[in-house]
Amino acid sequence: MLLTFRIVTNASIAIYRQIIDQVRHGVATGSLRVGDQLPSVRGLAEHLAVNPNTVAKAYAELVRDGVVDSQHGKGFFIADRRQVFSQDECDRRLEQALNALLSEALVLNFTPDQIRRAVDRKLAEITAARSTEQRTES
Repeated sequence: MLLTFRIVTNASIAIYRQIIDQVRHGVATGSLRVGDQLPSVRGLAEHLAVNPNTVAKAYAELVRDGVVDSQHGKGFFIADRRQVFSQDECDRRLEQALNALLSEALVLNFTPDQIRRAVDRKLAEITAARSTEQRTES
C-alpha cells in the first residue's frame, strides 16, 4: 500500500469523510490495489490522532459502498469493485457525483468552460497516476 493518510482538523470536511476520500482517491489512481490491506482502525486512529470511532465510521461506509472488504479477525482490504455494482448502479452513482460536482462548481460561479478544463485536467492527472502505478507493477 502506497497511501499516506493526511487530514486537516480545521477543515470544513469531516475527518471521516477525508479518510473516505483518500481511500477512494488511492483506488482511483491505482496506489491502492485489490487486496491491499488498510491500517487497522486503532492503528490509523493513533497515527492521525483521532478517535477510533471516526476511523471505524469511515471504514464502515467504505465497506457499505463496496470499496473495502472487512475480513473478521484479519482487517480491511481493498475490494474487487468489478463484482460489486451493476452497470445501472454505476451509472446512477456517476450521475449523482456529477450532479454534486457541477452544482457546487456553478454555485462557486465557475463557467462551463472552466469546469470542463478543471475536469479534463484532473482526469488526466488521475489517469497518468494510474498508468504509472500499472507500469511499476509490471
